[in-house]
Amino acid sequence: MGSIRENLLLVEKNIDAACARAGRPREDVTLIAVSKTKPVSDLREAMACGCTVFGENKVQELRDKTAEITEPLHWHMIGHLQANKVKYLPGMVDLIHSVDNEKLAQEIEKQAAKHDLVMDVLCEVNMAHEDTKFGLTPEDTPAFVKKLQELPHLRVRGLMTIAPYTEDAETNRPYFRGLKELMVQINRDLPEDRQMSVLSMGMTGDYEVAIEEGATLVRVGTGIFGERNYQIS
Repeated sequence: MGSIRENLLLVEKNIDAACARAGRPREDVTLIAVSKTKPVSDLREAMACGCTVFGENKVQELRDKTAEITEPLHWHMIGHLQANKVKYLPGMVDLIHSVDNEKLAQEIEKQAAKHDLVMDVLCEVNMAHEDTKFGLTPEDTPAFVKKLQELPHLRVRGLMTIAPYTEDAETNRPYFRGLKELMVQINRDLPEDRQMSVLSMGMTGDYEVAIEEGATLVRVGTGIFGERNYQIS
């Protein structure tokens, strides 16, 4: 792995190429620098290269980093979220990627109402039906999205999936394609002003394939910052 700057240049080049292959404008795709377990110094290095969107997995780490980094950035909560931690997120994050149960959705609604704001969320879908992963089944997702549409302080912007870890990105193409098709299918039954447009899919090993299949958000950590450091609490 090179420096953070070199890694970012390579990731950007790959995103450009994937967009070109898919006939999509580059501005269709937002790169989320997944900064979980990484020190603030690494984030500052990425910021110096123009990164403004960061993804974190744990609420406590998000709170610590937003307390230290006061520049106007876009923070995304991308990890599994417990209902008792939701209260910290309104006003701190732009988007919650991992909504997959009604209890969590109701808590986001309650906390957003307290702050008199609307929280943007994605519904997490377990496209590969992996036992080790969180997320709704594709079959349960349409009804879940419809239910969430009734909550006035919560706005479903789209869908998110974590594809299986693989050495061959092509093996995940069907899951990315399936998520896009699922969003199209759900949108058919939604009023125009409630339709979804965000697809959070693709990580370091497969983000180019995800972009070719319609990703609008890609979550890249190792590809930017190198291997994770679990020593950081």
